[in-house]
Amino acid sequence: MSDPTLNDLPVIQDLPVPLERDVFLRTLIRELSGTLQDVVGLEEAAGFISIVGQRVGDQINDDYRTALQVDHLDRHQVADVLVDLKRRIQGDFYIVEQDDKKIVLKNRACPFAEKVIGRPSLCMMTSNVFGVIAAENLGYAKVVIEEAIARGDAGCTIVVHILPTEDAMAADGREYLQA
Repeated sequence: MSDPTLNDLPVIQDLPVPLERDVFLRTLIRELSGTLQDVVGLEEAAGFISIVGQRVGDQINDDYRTALQVDHLDRHQVADVLVDLKRRIQGDFYIVEQDDKKIVLKNRACPFAEKVIGRPSLCMMTSNVFGVIAAENLGYAKVVIEEAIARGDAGCTIVVHILPTEDAMAADGREYLQA
């Protein structure tokens, strides 16, 4: 039996390895959130991810305000921004209902794709980004995640209360106030 020569070996770069930047980063975030959930528990993991979501929300809010050349977004712009930002990161959010009290969105595809399954702490990214943008522009937000792909639901249903109504106060979610 002869030793394989370089010509007999497959070219590493041509191997069918499912790795590229997006998959790598989603896997990294999945494993970080999973490690947090395992080490400190779901609630604490969600808290850590909330801090990151707050910072990301501030940045995205500033980016949209700058692009639109406005100091504050109105309710319709907030709703459109929430849908657009998720579209840009490969989510599939759409508005189901909106009025002067709330914005209701549904989603058919998570930006984290299959990496979100079993990682409900990652939903805090959506909660915080949505909450920060709504509160910074409209004064108040309470984000309620009624359904989540991360929890095994077929899609997501997110209610962003933009007034502290009785319904908002009774809902199980996170409140955000204008800084």
